Amino acid sequence: MTMTRTQVAIVGGGPAGLMLSHLLHRSGIECVVVDNRTVEEIRTTHRAGILERDSVRLLAETGVYETGHERVITHGDRHGGIYLRFGGGSHHIDFEELVGASVWLYPQTAVFVDVHAARTRDGGDLRYGITDTAVHDLDTDRPRVTYADLDGRAHEVTADLVVGADGSRSLCRDHVEARSRYFREYPFAWFGILCEAPRSAPELIYTRSDRGFALISQRTDTVQRMYFQCDPAEEASAWSDDRIWSELQARLSGPDGFELEEGPVIERTVLPFRSFVQTPMRSGRLLLAGDAAHTVPPTGAKGLNLALADTRVLAEVIERAIGKGDLDALDAYTDRALQRVWKAQHFSYWMTTMLHRAPGQQEHRDFDELRQLGELTSLVSSEAGATYLAEGYTGWPTA
Repeated sequence: MTMTRTQVAIVGGGPAGLMLSHLLHRSGIECVVVDNRTVEEIRTTHRAGILERDSVRLLAETGVYETGHERVITHGDRHGGIYLRFGGGSHHIDFEELVGASVWLYPQTAVFVDVHAARTRDGGDLRYGITDTAVHDLDTDRPRVTYADLDGRAHEVTADLVVGADGSRSLCRDHVEARSRYFREYPFAWFGILCEAPRSAPELIYTRSDRGFALISQRTDTVQRMYFQCDPAEEASAWSDDRIWSELQARLSGPDGFELEEGPVIERTVLPFRSFVQTPMRSGRLLLAGDAAHTVPPTGAKGLNLALADTRVLAEVIERAIGKGDLDALDAYTDRALQRVWKAQHFSYWMTTMLHRAPGQQEHRDFDELRQLGELTSLVSSEAGATYLAEGYTGWPTA
């Protein structure tokens, strides 16, 4: 067995694990990152991304990029607002005017590529493509992570702390003692596509229609990402390009004559909805970050931003715990992180229930749909209501 001694062992090498590794490195704290996936698997998994202003600052101001080459700024697509579309018309929510902030359209895979490049440049100990990962002795002062490499050789990493940043199927979170888990399952999913087409609008369009929700997003000038509400059991492969475009056009149609730009569909998938929170996010020498501790519906664009916010707080408490020998600092992590998590859960739930068509008895659906129209009308006609949406979407100040 190959033995390694470090200060922090991070299980999970996606954006959250890598960003934490980067922040700890800047504080002079040694860490090892392990992940069962290969770099190529993560890099080529298409994941959308809307970055809040503080997430952009975290990337741009902590040395991820070499001076003058902040890719999130130069390659990201800055959006100063969104469109809410209902009743066949579009209504612009101007974030810049309401709260003086913007968001950036920047894929999660691009965040991974950027932070991975920074850690590689700085000589980070990154171990991808491993198997049989396990964590041990988390209630001692020498917790361990074991795994096997692709040649079957056994490895052991002994650390002062272990961080589980291993995603929504986390193996680490099952080791948290006295845990509570909170769930909400949604009765619908998103049918997501990538298509080769010009942009249909300068900013995202969130649509509520009698046929269900639709979201028109972008990826590049020639490749677009779009979603529409569907049944969770829907088979993506059963939908032809013509059927997809017919459904999307029907959900966006209205008296203003708006039409989507169409093109070949190059990817289609069904994304289930689920809200999840586990507390506490710390147990002994183990701490959780990102999807390992919480997931949100994608409607509010909070998932990646919550993960990055976790790493910012976690880096601070680990620096105090290890750098200053104050292990009691770890006690503050759960409460600080969950303040933002529950605000994001509420915002995501609110956006989801305001825009999606709920199943159920017809008389209940009729009531809910008219209530939704009343809520949306109130929102776009109220500066206070629009400001609340803008504040939530662009992100709250760091806790």
